[in-house]
Amino acid sequence: MRIFLLILLLAIALEFTFIYPALAVDTSNGAKIFNANCASCHIGGGNILIEQKTLKKEALSKYLENYDVDSIAAITHQVQNGKNAMPAFKDKLTPQEIMEVAAYVSQQAELGW
Repeated sequence: MRIFLLILLLAIALEFTFIYPALAVDTSNGAKIFNANCASCHIGGGNILIEQKTLKKEALSKYLENYDVDSIAAITHQVQNGKNAMPAFKDKLTPQEIMEVAAYVSQQAELGW
């Protein structure tokens, strides 16, 4: 019985790792990266330059390509490459830092900032 429970717990842990990859990313570090690099324009999930292009879930879904399919990938692409007034961060942040900040933004959008 113990072996069965151990296998069941392992299967559940693996399921969350593959189905919810954002859970495997450190969003606390993502918050620090966001505050150091993004908050000056996106304080509280807003946007001081283009008011309607916030980091709220509805705006991200509207303005980011494929957000509804994979929010982390869509946000990662935006952070890496920038667009319009937003600068690209691919030369400033590591791929891990970009993933962490994308996971943080996605999480905050889900929570309503």
